[in-house]
Amino acid sequence: MEGPPSLKQRYSTVCTELELPINLSIVHVLRELDDKEAPKSISESGINIKIAGNSRLVPVQRISDNDVEALTRTLSNNVFVTDLDLRYNNLTDTGAQHLSKLLQETVALRHLNLMFNDIGASGAESVAEALHVNETLKSLRMTGNKIGNKGGMHFAAMLQINNCLEELDLGDCDLGTQSLIALTTVLNNNRTIRAINMNRPLLYSQQEESTVHIALMLKVNKNLKELHLGKHEMKDFGVERLCEKLTSNFTLRYLDLRCNNITRDGAKCLAELLKLNTALKIIDLTANRIEDEGAIYLSEAIALNTNLKALAIPNNNIGGKGLVSLTKAMKINTTLSHIYVWGNKLDEPTCVAFSDLIKSGRLLEKNTDVSPYDVDGHLHPAELFHGLQRHYYWTPSYGQDQDSACNSALSEAL
Repeated sequence: MEGPPSLKQRYSTVCTELELPINLSIVHVLRELDDKEAPKSISESGINIKIAGNSRLVPVQRISDNDVEALTRTLSNNVFVTDLDLRYNNLTDTGAQHLSKLLQETVALRHLNLMFNDIGASGAESVAEALHVNETLKSLRMTGNKIGNKGGMHFAAMLQINNCLEELDLGDCDLGTQSLIALTTVLNNNRTIRAINMNRPLLYSQQEESTVHIALMLKVNKNLKELHLGKHEMKDFGVERLCEKLTSNFTLRYLDLRCNNITRDGAKCLAELLKLNTALKIIDLTANRIEDEGAIYLSEAIALNTNLKALAIPNNNIGGKGLVSLTKAMKINTTLSHIYVWGNKLDEPTCVAFSDLIKSGRLLEKNTDVSPYDVDGHLHPAELFHGLQRHYYWTPSYGQDQDSACNSALSEAL
């Protein structure tokens, strides 16, 4: 007796029924899964279908709305597929509508990655409404889809109803002040979201209203562990509001403030917060303007803090004085294990200080982004691609894919 049709066979049948051409990239992925997945391993760990359109290792045929219609019909009511990765393809609002049907029908899907497609507000509405009834999806990635303020409002409404989603990525989605405030307001009461990315919204005010609302949310939210606020045009005023409320937050572990306008005064506020030994374990200040004085403030806090595990401060116009002070603090602190400083003024005293940390075993080379090397008796810096961004779920990978910041070795601290 023949067994049930394979995924590839089911896909071919659906394409015939819909009178659609077969997408070779989909066929290739499904054939590989059919060949390597044994029934026992499928039932234990589920199937991960990855049809990313940005592969640099093999030629790919990016999937369209018609392709995703055939794929979702193939996967409808499937109890084995737990991960679906469709990043960097040509999906529009129509494709999102097909995926919304899958979200309403599947009982297995846990992770859906739609990063960098062409989904707009209408598609966001379709996906968000499907999550009103979906009770299985844990992670949704929408980075790079221009869903705008309207799309963000649909997801805010969804978070009032959904009680399953744990990770929501709305970075680089052209969110506006209204949707940021709505999302933040919902998080005052949402009990399931553990990580949210709201990087690079479109803000037209210098008053930092959204940052104030985020700070108020952090005072009462007891579940959020990871928060990305990169490219919010945040200044020292906003950082001060965040720090005021984080003094009573014992949950947040990962605070991402990359690419803002934070100076030494904002760094001083963060340093005072760190002296209180809050729950924070990872802070990313990449591409701000804290300079030497800001680094010295952080050094003083690091010498006292016993919780922080990772600090990223590349491209902050920090000179040797500030960088050396950080290395001295690390000799006192035994908890901070990851530090990233490339893009600052790495003079020879800084190279000597980092070389000493590495040689002594206090700092592992894999946990920093600078590697000093000797030329004629003088130490010079070399860059290592070991920064926090290597662990971000949107970072291209040529080995084992890092699908989530929370799954990286560094984020074990979360």
